Amino acid sequence: MTTTFFNPSQGRRALLGATVAAALLAAWPVQAQETPIKFQLDWRFEGPSAFFLLPVAQGLFKAEKLNVTVDAGNGSGNAVNRVASGAYDMGFADLAALMEFHANNPTAPNKPVAVMMVYNNTPAAVFSLKKTGIKKPADLTGKKLGAPVFDAGRRGFPIFQKANGIGAVNWISMDPPLRETMLVRGDVDAITGFYFTSLLNLEARGVKAEDLAVQLFPQFGVKLYGNAIIASEEFIKKNPEAVKAFLRAFGKGARQVIADPKAATAVVKERDGIINAELEERRLQLAIDSAIATPDAKSEGFGAASGPRLALMASQVADAYATKSRINPDTIWNASFLPSAAERDIFVTAKRPAKK
Repeated sequence: MTTTFFNPSQGRRALLGATVAAALLAAWPVQAQETPIKFQLDWRFEGPSAFFLLPVAQGLFKAEKLNVTVDAGNGSGNAVNRVASGAYDMGFADLAALMEFHANNPTAPNKPVAVMMVYNNTPAAVFSLKKTGIKKPADLTGKKLGAPVFDAGRRGFPIFQKANGIGAVNWISMDPPLRETMLVRGDVDAITGFYFTSLLNLEARGVKAEDLAVQLFPQFGVKLYGNAIIASEEFIKKNPEAVKAFLRAFGKGARQVIADPKAATAVVKERDGIINAELEERRLQLAIDSAIATPDAKSEGFGAASGPRLALMASQVADAYATKSRINPDTIWNASFLPSAAERDIFVTAKRPAKK
C-alpha cells in the first residue's frame, strides 16, 4: 500500500497556475477580436485602388484591429446604395452622388455620410480631338457630347456649362466601354469622363496626347469635391472607434502610395493579375496629380473639406441634378472621425523614375 501525502504549497501553486491560465484564456478572445468592415469601391481594381488595397496588404488595418475586405464596384451611385442598404459598412464614392442620395431619399433609415475627402478636386473633364476645333468651353455649344448617363462629368456638366457660358449641347448615351471609341470614330464631338480614365483609354485607342484637348473642371471654375470615404449611419453609431481606426490606417497607407506609386501598383496587380501594371501606375499618378495632391488639398489639408465649398457644391448639385429637395451639407459630411492634421500630412516627395 502506498501512502500519498498532500503538499499544501504545491496545491496553492497548481491552483494559482490554473487561475492564471483561465484568466489568460478568458482575455484572449477580447485581445484578438477584430472589427469586420466590408468596403465597396466605386470602380474596378485599377491604379487608384492602391489607396485601399495597400493598407490591407501591409497589415495597416490589422494593426488597428480591423478585418477589412475591399470589393470592386461599378459606379459611385451603386457604392452609395450598397452602403445605404447595409450590404457594405463603408465605401468610396463621388460626393455629388452622396448628396443626390440624401436629397432624393430624405427618410432613408441608413443614409451614408462622408467621413474623409480623398479626391479634393473632381477628376471630371471634357475631352475632344483638336481637329474638331474645340479649344475652349464655349466651343462646346451645339456640339454632340457623349457619356454614360451616370457619368459624374455628365451629371455635373450643367455646373461646368453655367460657369463657362456654354450654350445648349446634345447628349449621346452609351455604355462605358464605348465612350472613347465613339469619340475616336467621330460619332460624338466630345466626351466627359474622369481625367485619369478617359485619357489612358484614348491613348489605348491610338490617340496621341498632343492631339487631345482636355478641359478639367477645376481648371475652368468648377471646384467640386470628388470622391470621399463614406460610412453608413448604423456602422458609425455602433463602431465609432472603428471608423477612426480605419481612417488612421488609410492615412498611413496613402502616404506610402504617394511616396512610391510603383510599389503601390504592384499591390493592385497582386489583387487582379490581368491588369497592366505600367498602365495602372500611370493612372495612379494621374489621379494623385489631378485630384489628390492638388493645391486645394494642400491648402485645406488632406482628408478635410471646407464649409463654404461644401455649401456651394450642395447648392450647385441640387440644381444640376434636379434633386427632390435641397441639400444640407451638414448632413452629408462628418469630420469628427478624422485623424489629426499631422497624421494627415501625407504629401511627401514621390519616388518618380529617372528620365533616360
